[in-house]
Amino acid sequence: MLSRLGFPAVGRHRAFVSALAIDALGGGIWMPLSLLYFLRQTDLTLVELGLVITVANLAVTPLVPVIGRLVDRLGPKAVMQVGNLLQGAMFVLYPFAGSVVTVGLVVGVTCLGRTMFWSSNGPLVTQIAPPGERELWFGFVQALRNAGYGVGGLLASVALTIGSSTAYDAVVLANGASYFLAFALMTGVESGGRPERAEVRRSGVAVVAHDRGYRLLVVVIFLYALTEMTLNVTMPVYFADLLGLPGWVPGIVFVVNTVMIGLGQGLVVRSMTGAARYRVVLAAIGFTASSFVMMLAADAFSVGLATAVVLVAAVVYTVGEMVAGPVLGALSAETAPDEHRGTYMSVVQLGWNLSSAVAPLVYAALLDRGAAAAWAGPLVLCGVWALCVLRLPHVLPRAATRVTNTADEPAPESTAI
Repeated sequence: MLSRLGFPAVGRHRAFVSALAIDALGGGIWMPLSLLYFLRQTDLTLVELGLVITVANLAVTPLVPVIGRLVDRLGPKAVMQVGNLLQGAMFVLYPFAGSVVTVGLVVGVTCLGRTMFWSSNGPLVTQIAPPGERELWFGFVQALRNAGYGVGGLLASVALTIGSSTAYDAVVLANGASYFLAFALMTGVESGGRPERAEVRRSGVAVVAHDRGYRLLVVVIFLYALTEMTLNVTMPVYFADLLGLPGWVPGIVFVVNTVMIGLGQGLVVRSMTGAARYRVVLAAIGFTASSFVMMLAADAFSVGLATAVVLVAAVVYTVGEMVAGPVLGALSAETAPDEHRGTYMSVVQLGWNLSSAVAPLVYAALLDRGAAAAWAGPLVLCGVWALCVLRLPHVLPRAATRVTNTADEPAPESTAI
């Protein structure tokens, strides 16, 4: 079945794939309830919750490079398992958190565990995936995550429909159990372990700061992450408040996104075979920018026609995400030195964290100025993103190599830059 969808052979890595699937399912269950849970189960106001959650997430950001250092010292598997344990323990404590302080603590430690998970995920996938198949594996992980989110979201809708305190607490405890199950499954994962300690002592964020090519790659990924945030921040508000579309539209757009990635990601990666990596990313920018133009154009149509336009735009947007994600993931992993991969990829994770912190503020300000501003900002980002990608192969030669999708086959350099 997986091979028909264009995904790699799982083989002896079933435990790792199962752990990721369980984690994604739990995340999908929790995401739609994350804010509603504390609104329903505590006396905190929406403003208080927003402030607490923002502060808790920002407090973890300075720790991201430290976590990368731990990945280099201990190996990604060990750090990922600690992250699973922290998240599981915090969700068990969620029903007992009711004040600003206790909610801030459990949310903050949960965010720390989640950051440990994502800081370890890339290095662990790189250890498992053979050279030449990295795009396939990063695409597979992305598809698995989206499929889990989609199924989890459907299960969360049951709790939302019931709406009782018991139902909300049951979701929280089930999510906590999913992290403990993922931890148990990870014990059977075979990985390359940790690099030699003598090499790791020489690592640090300063090493990444002096790597000109990787610095630019981090900027490219940061810009990609900002455009990705439009799905969660800009689109729902734009559909409901500026276009006045039916309430089901944001949910359908999310379903379109998750189903397309879950079923089509592998086939999209297979179609990239032979293409220069930086050119693949440029194509992704083209899809993304086109979807933003379509979103803006919908403002000129009636509700019925605007609904059709934004649904088509959602498909185009998702194609852009499917094209860019695996290539950027593979580049960030392969370009990093083996002994410093955790540190290098923690800087990438830092870029994702910063995009999550910046996007709500920036996109909310643009939405407040109307439809033109709401999409002019993301379109400008696409322009800057494209300029950075055009520069990338000149400072990061691996960006000019071709996607092979074949294990143990060196990727030949593209002659056209």
